[in-house]
Amino acid sequence: MGKSYDRIDGRLRSFIEAQQVFFVASAPLAENGHVNLSPKGRSSSLAVLDERTVAYLDFGGSHAETIAHLRENGRITLMWCAFEGPPTIVRVHGRGEPVFRDDPRWPELIRHLAEADGPAVRAIIVVTAELISDTCGFAVPFMDFREERTLHAEYFGRKTDAEFIAYCQAKPHNATSIDGLPALPLPLPPRQDPVGDQPRA
Repeated sequence: MGKSYDRIDGRLRSFIEAQQVFFVASAPLAENGHVNLSPKGRSSSLAVLDERTVAYLDFGGSHAETIAHLRENGRITLMWCAFEGPPTIVRVHGRGEPVFRDDPRWPELIRHLAEADGPAVRAIIVVTAELISDTCGFAVPFMDFREERTLHAEYFGRKTDAEFIAYCQAKPHNATSIDGLPALPLPLPPRQDPVGDQPRA
């Protein structure tokens, strides 16, 4: 039987941090708009900041639907499910905000995600939980984790930051969503790195 929680306690946090993949759902306000659902799975790209706040890295890609929806209405749901061990599904429903690379909060936030940080990071998505719940995962299949795909990191790792900025500008659904909502601010602002770090190429 499902339960609701007012905070991400130690047990829930341990479960979230142990999962290899999570899913992000968002939607525009328009009734004929497109609901978006995205898998996320690069190791260390998500951090539980406190008992009601989660942050994850938004990497470069061909679309920026989540960013567009958050800029319009802020609604977001994150979901984790157990593919091994006891059957469990955890959801965090809340309000999300994209923190862009020129935001003064960037240097401090990126420290929590430094292991996964790389040249293709467009934004940090910060989610404040409004409803935290778990349910049984009786229908979720057992699946064994083998290894991460490295194609994304390798592809963007060959680009300078200037080349990545140009890549984002060239993609039709980075500046606007498929429904025409404002998404990624372009040109993508330069990186704001923690004090003491070397500037990126």
